[in-house]
Amino acid sequence: MSLAGRVALVTGAAGGIGRASARALAARGAAVLAVDLRDPTATADLIHADGGRAEALALDCATEAGTGAMVARALDIFGRLDVLHANAGISGPLNPDLTVSAADFAEILRVNLIGPWLAIRAALPQLKPGAAIVCTASVAGLRAGAGGIPYSASKAGVINLVQSTAAALAGTGIRVNAVAPGLIETPMTAPLYADARARGREGRIGQLNPLRRGGEAGEVAEVVAFLASDAASYINGQVVVVDGGLSASLPFAPRPAGGS
Repeated sequence: MSLAGRVALVTGAAGGIGRASARALAARGAAVLAVDLRDPTATADLIHADGGRAEALALDCATEAGTGAMVARALDIFGRLDVLHANAGISGPLNPDLTVSAADFAEILRVNLIGPWLAIRAALPQLKPGAAIVCTASVAGLRAGAGGIPYSASKAGVINLVQSTAAALAGTGIRVNAVAPGLIETPMTAPLYADARARGREGRIGQLNPLRRGGEAGEVAEVVAFLASDAASYINGQVVVVDGGLSASLPFAPRPAGGS
């Protein structure tokens, strides 16, 4: 899974899965441009501390100007681009889905779906055969019950974006895949984790999951690094679910051990 000599661009890299992904890619030898609307300098600093190469860039990853600028920056600093991890995303407002305003719904789609499309479009002219694109989808894009309606709709769009783009790039040697995380502890899910801990219910997080726990950003990042590497050279147009097995079956309430 070596990425030595390659250059990776990671959006949404200031924390959570994006930060973990940037570090995982760098640990395998890639030079990384960490991009986020928030300042991702701390991510680049962590990579430097690990002995890797990285630069940070703060901008909006969901605009034409922003995506064009981040690709240009990667070329200016590192001279090439081999891996794109389009990860930036937002959960949106927490009020009931049917009362979310059209403007809020549109903003979620802009960041979570149009953003990855713009990033792919900006990166493609620089990608050569063997390059890899990885988008962050979600189990919420596969079935209901894992997120709000606007968020879930946006992530379902990401899944189809990956499939459609892989088909559109047939014959180019460029692979396009997605990861679909389940419940992962990140800044986005921090309120859920904080509430559970405050109520003394941390042990109930992920209780319907066959692994009986939530996931960690690093566990998703390992899959991203795999998909970006030549070890995944025949995986294309796929969505790899990283949810501890939750989506593999219908939820049920198991009997207590020794119970009848």
